[in-house]
Formats: sequence, C-alpha cells, structure tokens
Amino acid sequence: MSNDFSRTLALLRKERNISQRTAAADLGISQALLSHYEKGIREPGLAFVVRACDYYQVSADYLLGRTMSKDGTVISAEELYDVSEHKDNALRGSVMAQLNKKLMVNTLSLIYGMLGRLGDRELILDVSNYFSCALYTVFRSIYSVNKHNLSGFFALDEAAFRSGAVDAAMMWDKASLTMELENLAGDKTAADKLEPLDQKALQREYPALYQSLLQILHNTSGRVNQYLAPQEKKQEKKKK
Repeated sequence: MSNDFSRTLALLRKERNISQRTAAADLGISQALLSHYEKGIREPGLAFVVRACDYYQVSADYLLGRTMSKDGTVISAEELYDVSEHKDNALRGSVMAQLNKKLMVNTLSLIYGMLGRLGDRELILDVSNYFSCALYTVFRSIYSVNKHNLSGFFALDEAAFRSGAVDAAMMWDKASLTMELENLAGDKTAADKLEPLDQKALQREYPALYQSLLQILHNTSGRVNQYLAPQEKKQEKKKK
C-alpha cells in the first residue's frame, strides 16, 4: 500500500481534531495498531479500509491516494485540457494577455515539477488550494461586471465573498503549506530531492521554463519594492 494511505489516514484524524486513542476506539482497533497504520509500519486489511472510509466519510480512492477529491471523483491528468501543449492555440485577447499567460503557465509548470519530485501529497494539496483561492477571487471579481450573472453559479454567497472569506481561506492554506515545508525541511530524503537549488541547477532541470520564472521573480520584486519605497522614506525621515 502506498505512503499516501498512511499520510491521508493521519491527516483525516488531525482534521477532525481527535486523538489517536479516540479514533482507534471508534475504529475498533488498538491505539498501537492505528499508530502503525498512520506511520506506514503495517498495512491494514480491506475491512479496516472500509471502516475508515465510513468513519471519515471519504472514498476509498481518496484514502488510497488515487484522487484528490474526497467524494471519489477521479480525474486523470490526461483528461485535462492543457493549453500549454498547443502552440498554435491562441486564446482570445491582447498580446499582453498572451505574454502573461505564458509566464504564469510556465512558472506553475516549474513549481509543480518541483512538487512532483518531492512527492508530498499534502504539500501539493496545500499549494493547489492556495493557487485555487487566487484564481477563484480573480475569476469571480471579473465575472461580477457581467450584468446578467447566472443565479446559483457560485456556491459561496456574495456576502461571504465580499467579507473576505476566500482571502481568509487563502491565508490558512499559506500557513498550512508553510508548516508542511517546515516539516520537510528536517527530512533529509526530501531535501536531497531538491538539492542543489542554485540558478544553474534550475536552468539545467527546467530549461524551457526557467526564463519565465526569472521574469515573474523580477517583476514581482520590482513591484513590491515600489510599494515599500514610500514606507522606507518615512523611516529614513524619522531617523533624521
């Protein structure tokens, strides 16, 4: 059984905020055995997998790491349309839109390439959730100019969206991925998968994507520094 099972089993329990002892009692096994399952030391039988699915209300596919959807919806990577693979496919819009789309798609491809090398399912989910919140916010904000919005198009009501509920979720996802990265920092096996991360290594590993990453880093740093400049000037005046 894959490592995804043990990690997901432990994650589901933590999401419910229940102790290992409580979960073990509810699942009809000893705490020691559940600990072995969650650490990947022992593999459970089918009967336990079924009980765990019922207990945590998830599908077996999710528990076994075959899908990222708890309800069991399975979408393979091959089924998804990948605009980056079609050079002749031009989305409607200006040259500026085309350029920025390519920068974003290439940089995301590089990031997910790194995540794939790490193989940490929880981290991949945290990063994806973080990006999804940003995409959701941008799309819904653009969609709001439509005077004929379809009722029921968004499951999250307008008041919750305007209150910053998605922004709050995004900050939580950022905290979650940061904590997961800190856990990985102490894992020598995980660290070895990404070393060395100098510029030459990145350029060698991702030759077609590297320039897009540099452009994103350069543009973002310059923009943020512009925002910070007035504050820095105020601090200098205070010192004088």
